[in-house]
Amino acid sequence: MVDRKTEENIAQFCGVTGASVKDAKKFLDKYKRVDVAIDAYYNEPPPSARAPPPAAAASTSKLNALFDKYKDPRGTEINVDGTIRLCEDLKVKPEDVVLLAVAYELKSPRIGEWGRAGWLEGWKSIGGDTLPTMTSALARLRTRLGQDPAYFQKVYNYTFDFARAEGQRSIAVETAQDFWGLLLPHGLAGGALAHIDAAGDTAMEGEGWRGEYLDWWFEFLGERGGKGVSKDTWVMFLDFIRTIDAQFAEYDTEAAWPSTIDDFVEWARARVQAEALG
Repeated sequence: MVDRKTEENIAQFCGVTGASVKDAKKFLDKYKRVDVAIDAYYNEPPPSARAPPPAAAASTSKLNALFDKYKDPRGTEINVDGTIRLCEDLKVKPEDVVLLAVAYELKSPRIGEWGRAGWLEGWKSIGGDTLPTMTSALARLRTRLGQDPAYFQKVYNYTFDFARAEGQRSIAVETAQDFWGLLLPHGLAGGALAHIDAAGDTAMEGEGWRGEYLDWWFEFLGERGGKGVSKDTWVMFLDFIRTIDAQFAEYDTEAAWPSTIDDFVEWARARVQAEALG
């Protein structure tokens, strides 16, 4: 008999991937953790998931025409001005989190910039060659970004290089906060950042990182000072918020966490204690 936890894991797996219950059980039995199983499913989909190409594949000519519509007339790429016009036509705000998933899919080199090769390959991959089909693709990407832990991590990691100024090894604290403010609430709301307990299982809601802790993190960074966030801190912060308990009590100070996160935990523990005392 399948227990409730297993049923929830199967439902989450099927909801993210669209897989059958049979395939969900197979991958969960093999990989145990939902996020790892989902990642494996996308990397090596079973025969049942390898559907033939759609009858109406994305049109190269249509995509080229749209690219030329938004392209800088004096250059070879779509720049910020073209991106703003594209967002208006897609009825999406330029600061919408879904555009980070689009940036990942289209391999955007920098904020608000799109090259022709990435545009063609990316939109063909996610299934869009007209404004209506692109709008539908955005809806699918938004859902996947919020619910799929493995996909969220890929977009999250890509965002660092996407946001980093050319020639710089870190990104400005203010820039990092802007992107954390977009990505993390979306992942927490959708389940992509569900807390993982010590056994590697998805724990109950409320046992881990809470929404208000992002404000704590920003407040701490402001007090600490410093101009940039390193890639190491950026990447490991995601693992940190998925594994830290709500009281910051089970943090392993001997693990190889960046010093910024070590210092934040000490700061957060003091705040938790102060709030408990009233």
